[in-house]
Amino acid sequence: MKKKKQNYCPHCGNRVSLKPEGEIPRQYCNQCKIFFYENPLPVVSCIHCIDKSILLVKRGNKPYKGSWCLPTGFAETGESIEQAALRELKEESGIEGRIINLVDVDSVKSRHYGDLTFITYEVEKVGGSLVAGDDATNVKYFHINRLPFLPFRSNEKAIRAYIRSKEDIWAIVDSFNLAREDEEIERKKKFFLSDRLTEVIEKNVDLIARNWTDDVLDKRSTSSYQKLEREEVFHRGQLVILQFGHWLKGLYTDKDNHDFYVQMGKTRKMEGFRASEVISALSLIRKNIWEFALSQGMWNSTIDIYIALELERRMMFFFDKAAFYLSWGYETEDPGK
Repeated sequence: MKKKKQNYCPHCGNRVSLKPEGEIPRQYCNQCKIFFYENPLPVVSCIHCIDKSILLVKRGNKPYKGSWCLPTGFAETGESIEQAALRELKEESGIEGRIINLVDVDSVKSRHYGDLTFITYEVEKVGGSLVAGDDATNVKYFHINRLPFLPFRSNEKAIRAYIRSKEDIWAIVDSFNLAREDEEIERKKKFFLSDRLTEVIEKNVDLIARNWTDDVLDKRSTSSYQKLEREEVFHRGQLVILQFGHWLKGLYTDKDNHDFYVQMGKTRKMEGFRASEVISALSLIRKNIWEFALSQGMWNSTIDIYIALELERRMMFFFDKAAFYLSWGYETEDPGK
């Protein structure tokens, strides 16, 4: 079924004819001396999302009866596009909303209505209760990873644009929520955003260890290391950096770190290193890992900045505990008792 052409003038009732206006042929009434313009019809849609779940309504009327879509409908004469979007949201879902921002604009050629312009807004709930109304038979939230088939291409396009616009902030929020409780960090840490840097760090262990070796052999606070062969100092740095990388990837637990650094404390004490020197060397490893991470272009976007800050927080958690366990190894022969 195609949209029917207008054959008669709504003002005088005479038959209209085609007449060029510029280079465009338009319907024209010779009696009233006016052109009739066929402009795209405005259609509004709303995206309301809670915890990555988007509100959809099941259509009760044609076209696409029984299918799911965003709260969608035509704008009426006398209302703004924004008012129309909020009205459709209220009529179809029972929710009273407030527009947050424009998500997408799309042009569509419909076999039922001709040319359409879809305007989709992101909205937040300010009142009302969830209930199907108007021409909807059901209303429900669907997770973004489990959305049903959407017959309106513009709905699907708008949702894709919405998800793209939220990917960074959702990733940051998810990663932040994982990091809130330190006691659960081992169980959750493999899902952090800063995991993106783990492979980069592990692939550059030698570079980081060489830079650390230069630091250690140059600092007065680590003078005992200068008695060792350079290759031995380098090897000791490698071990700690790899230990950190394995912990980031979830291969090592806090108990693994406890055992590793308590034993390191005992060994360094037996070798004649002062505890302050070993802790200083440990802090230099942390410094060199951080400087390497920053050299990877960590300030190019908001999410990059968050990743850098998250990595810094995880480094603090790891190396503070490492220093504590190392000191523990210095202070007692059997800290497990």
